[in-house]
Amino acid sequence: MPANDPHGRRFGEAAQAYERGRPDYPPAIVDWLLEWTPRRVVDLGAGTGKLTRDLVGRVESVVAVEPDAGMRTAFVQVLPDVVILPGTGERIPLPDASADAVLASQAWHWVDPDRAEPEVARVLVPGGYLGLVWNDRDESDPWIAQLSHLLEEFGTSPDAGYRPAFGPLFAPMEVIEIPWTHVASVEAVVDMIASRSYVIALGEADQQTLLDLVRAHALSAASTSGEVSVRYVTRGYRARTVVAQG
Repeated sequence: MPANDPHGRRFGEAAQAYERGRPDYPPAIVDWLLEWTPRRVVDLGAGTGKLTRDLVGRVESVVAVEPDAGMRTAFVQVLPDVVILPGTGERIPLPDASADAVLASQAWHWVDPDRAEPEVARVLVPGGYLGLVWNDRDESDPWIAQLSHLLEEFGTSPDAGYRPAFGPLFAPMEVIEIPWTHVASVEAVVDMIASRSYVIALGEADQQTLLDLVRAHALSAASTSGEVSVRYVTRGYRARTVVAQG
């Protein structure tokens, strides 16, 4: 997915669907992201606060940064006591050396890394770190594979499996993969798809047709209680800044 794709500027149009439908993160990935015990953390591209809520109470302070006004409004409804600022990965509205960690969930593929990496390094203390995380649908599950095929039929993009690569400002990257299963209602599965940027960009008729098909597909996998087991692989990446030798 190209950096700064204009589709990424439309999430606010589906902020409530994003909040209802997007899965949280498995506790193991949050533990891993915080393993280096940061005190001051920036949640970059915070969206509706899916990751932020797992940081509150575990670190000394959290500041969220989110470019979309609609997403910021949804964030405040969930986390009214957390500071959230307008900003992007390329322009973080915080002072130099003001954070021990900058974390980004489902967001780094929207930035221009050539500009964002120096900006993140500016905000970090020496030896601070950048941590990235994505919930990727597990395509080895036939039901998930069929869902992705359905999305492709409508010209939308399935989970692209984006893999970051850090530049020379950061030490070698550490990587983790955590398979897990998210249990969701049928309507939450529909909201999960409705909140995808490429689905938001569809015309109204195509969008409704697609979501009706997604609902039918989710119903085909639902248990008697109406819940669907959606398999994910959560992938995490982290690296410290390279500290200049004096």
